[in-house]
Amino acid sequence: MGKRNRQGETRRMSRRRRRALTAAVAVVVAAGVGWFAFRAAASLPGVAVPDQGNLHIALPTSPHDRYNSDPPTSGPHLSYLAPWGVHTRPIARELQVHNLEDGGVLVQYSCECPDVVERLRAVVRRYDKVILAPSPSMKPRIALTAWTRIDTMDALDEARVVRFIEAYRGIDHHR
Repeated sequence: MGKRNRQGETRRMSRRRRRALTAAVAVVVAAGVGWFAFRAAASLPGVAVPDQGNLHIALPTSPHDRYNSDPPTSGPHLSYLAPWGVHTRPIARELQVHNLEDGGVLVQYSCECPDVVERLRAVVRRYDKVILAPSPSMKPRIALTAWTRIDTMDALDEARVVRFIEAYRGIDHHR
């Protein structure tokens, strides 16, 4: 074999090695990105709830599928929003969901606990797009909801409430 043939063969092998190395690096980078994305999702506060869509309904009494969480985290909802901030009366579930779709977080309580409510009120007032409201029929003492996420607690953990609000507030979920 001549000198030229050996040089050409060497160049072709060198190109193949570069391509193989580039492909290997791409696979390693993709795996790393996937791993970090998985770890980030796994460390998000609350529990994921399957998405029930964002169908609009005319009235709170309009027939619709049952919500898959209590309080709801997605699904059929009214076409208008509840005012952001502190409420002294419960908010219709069908109204809550639209606020969640618009990037809101709801903090609800089911106890006669003025000291807890006052502490929650102080936290909620620090943020826009957050609602505090009673929910007497709810089983847990405190529930935090965002679009497809829920966290419940029987004793107030302010740091956990703040972490939940800061993780999900402001993320719009219109499709």
